[in-house]
Amino acid sequence: MQNEIDYAKIGNRIRIEREKFDMTRERFSELLNISPYFLGQIERGERKMSINTLINVSECLHISIDYLFFGQVNVSANTNVLHSLIDKCSEKEVKVIEGLIKLLLPHLAR
Repeated sequence: MQNEIDYAKIGNRIRIEREKFDMTRERFSELLNISPYFLGQIERGERKMSINTLINVSECLHISIDYLFFGQVNVSANTNVLHSLIDKCSEKEVKVIEGLIKLLLPHLAR
């Protein structure tokens, strides 16, 4: 078994998760305190990031480092509670909640 890190896959996962928040590369790079150009290189797998940047990416996007490296998602018990609450909402309410989450989540520390 080879333990080689695929930086292109990591970068692609970062881009996909960033886009789920409708966040531009410029806005996300501000949150990470790096340049948009450097973020683009990370997303394309051309450059490696520091451990601190990796942690900041994980926290801002609310994804695990395991997911970034291996593409695996661990669903928490809290997800079931949120799903049951959202199931009670109208389509319009769900859109409002989605917008609020996209706005707030990158700014919340874990």
